[in-house]
Amino acid sequence: MTIYDYTVLDRKGNEVSLDTFKGKVLLIVNTATGCGFTPQYKGLEEMYQKYKDKGFEVLDFPCDQFGHQAPGDDNEINEFCTAKYHTTFPRFKKIEVNGENEIPLYTYLKSQKGFAGFTGVKGAFMSAYVGKIDPDYKNNANIKWNFTKFLIDKEGNVVERFESTVEPEKIEEKISALL
Repeated sequence: MTIYDYTVLDRKGNEVSLDTFKGKVLLIVNTATGCGFTPQYKGLEEMYQKYKDKGFEVLDFPCDQFGHQAPGDDNEINEFCTAKYHTTFPRFKKIEVNGENEIPLYTYLKSQKGFAGFTGVKGAFMSAYVGKIDPDYKNNANIKWNFTKFLIDKEGNVVERFESTVEPEKIEEKISALL
């Protein structure tokens, strides 16, 4: 199986087969509009603009499971992202990434790459914060917070998982190498 075997809903509720993105390098991200990591939209858009003509796509999946930080409906979320961060990459319907209502794509992504560890300046804070919510967080593949990123190669394989503390700029070299 690859991600091409999955279908998701665009922000208007239309089915989109992920095989539409065959042959492209993808960065799949669960996002939120009211999070401390929301400014990562800027870096995501900059990378998208730099590499989209070389076969790179950012797939944005808003998610409200972490601290109710993605309020609003799909249109409100889209308006916020395009107005504040000028995003132009594909945005999909708000989803759940953990639990009984998680979409099958995220079940698959998590089965391919488990928790990668919090790093960087905010790493210690996130470890302590998430550890209070889930003391066993290091030992399960659940998404821990907004802006977890999955890097997918041109064949639809999950190459790597980056937790929310990894800024988009820190993975640019890996994206460039896959292109």
